[in-house]
Amino acid sequence: MLEPARDAEIVFFLNAAGWGQATRRPLAGDASARRYERLTATHGSAVLMDAPPASGEDVTRFTRMARWLHERGFSAPEILAENVPNGLLLLEDLGDDLLARLIATDPSREPALYNEVTQFLLALHRHPAPDFVLPLDGPALADLTRLTPEWYLPGIGARASAASAEIPALIKEAYARLNREDPVLSLRDFHAENLLWLPGRAGVARLGLLDFQDAVAAHPAYDLVSALQDARRDVSPTVEAAERAHYAAAKGLDQGRFSAIYALLGAQRSLRILGVFARLCMAAGKPHYVDLIPRTWAYIGRNLAHPELAGLAAAVYAALPAPTPERLERIKDQCGQYPMR
Repeated sequence: MLEPARDAEIVFFLNAAGWGQATRRPLAGDASARRYERLTATHGSAVLMDAPPASGEDVTRFTRMARWLHERGFSAPEILAENVPNGLLLLEDLGDDLLARLIATDPSREPALYNEVTQFLLALHRHPAPDFVLPLDGPALADLTRLTPEWYLPGIGARASAASAEIPALIKEAYARLNREDPVLSLRDFHAENLLWLPGRAGVARLGLLDFQDAVAAHPAYDLVSALQDARRDVSPTVEAAERAHYAAAKGLDQGRFSAIYALLGAQRSLRILGVFARLCMAAGKPHYVDLIPRTWAYIGRNLAHPELAGLAAAVYAALPAPTPERLERIKDQCGQYPMR
């Protein structure tokens, strides 16, 4: 429930923006401290983003990226009003047709919709990454995996080992060995629950974007892996293989080497997510993320089966016990008991 002072700030903001008489309805949130509400008034609908600065949120990252995307013809929501110091934005309402929801309703749509995702990425990657995003290079990718032994291992009652300390260095080495591409803009949290289908628009504008404030300059395969190895839903292996090949062919990349860097990024992402999900439960009190860990672990295994990643696979399996039901329950037993760090 909102504190009265925060609600008063929101009411003042909405009145100033001409939406003070709108009906407010909460929308599903995400893993961050941000909140969303749908506003409905006689003149239409909009979405309120409430990102309290005290929680560490900074809406300037969202507004800057939204405007960059919008100026290039991509369907980021238009910013209708903003109060940056208070962390309040009023955004264009892009609707409810999330790709995940559409596919759940009609699984036959999955191949076509993921083809649209790949087409979007190909179009996005034709633009140089803006200079205001940070790089997510080999060392940075490696460093992000340090989160996993810090949270997952204590969560399941295991200790860090020499093997867990080797994982970042092995990721850094593999990235330097396999990467041949220049970095591109990566929206980062790029998956079917953050993408909307807008059939009334044309071309790549038919894909609506919801979550991009953490955008970085990363390898071209990074967002492709994020979409096709979705921690929240199973993507058909046939669709994944087809869209990985589609992207590589369109860019003129060697399929074999691209599959190796794709596997490395898939392993890195899922290793990090393993730690993120444990932390979201243990520190943020969000136990439902633990239920996504088995799928994440399966992605780790699939990616580490690539012959180019044999050394990393040995270290991972030596360092990280598998998430058995008993171990996952142990993480849930500690839900919300630790400070976020």
